[in-house]
Amino acid sequence: MAIDNAKTFTPINIAILTVSDTRTAENDTSGDILAGRVETSGHALVTRTIIRDDADLLTAHLDTWIDNPQIDAILCTGGTGLTGRDVTPEALSRIDGSRDVPGFGELFRWLSFKTIGTSTIQSRACAIVARGTYIFALPGSNGAVKDGWDGILAEQLDSRNRPCNFVELMPRLRES
Repeated sequence: MAIDNAKTFTPINIAILTVSDTRTAENDTSGDILAGRVETSGHALVTRTIIRDDADLLTAHLDTWIDNPQIDAILCTGGTGLTGRDVTPEALSRIDGSRDVPGFGELFRWLSFKTIGTSTIQSRACAIVARGTYIFALPGSNGAVKDGWDGILAEQLDSRNRPCNFVELMPRLRES
């Protein structure tokens, strides 16, 4: 990461959504890891919740958060695998006004390959921009959220990162 120390850090408002049929507030370790990294980095964790693996519920909840002007980015953990209950990418594809960020999933799998080898092929990590809000979908394992935050999001959500970052694009995301 190339940090431009002449620039001021701009914190953004982040929501965390754990997608799982089995996680609870007591055992949501991947959500805990993300929350800790968000807060340690200087961003604001504005809300956090757990929703079961149901595409309709997930899409409805994400639509509510997207329309909340207090949320700039949403970090999802879970539901990106290959099983029948893994529906996070499908839910994201249903969101009106969304645009894929294909490089996110590609880069995530490249980074993950260094950690877990060819098993990374089972990940459908992805990202979209929807009506001015970033949504990043990471696998639900602790290692995956660490790879996603430490290897991509920490830099791209830092307004000082050069040559470019997601934060500097935020004022222009609603352009048509």
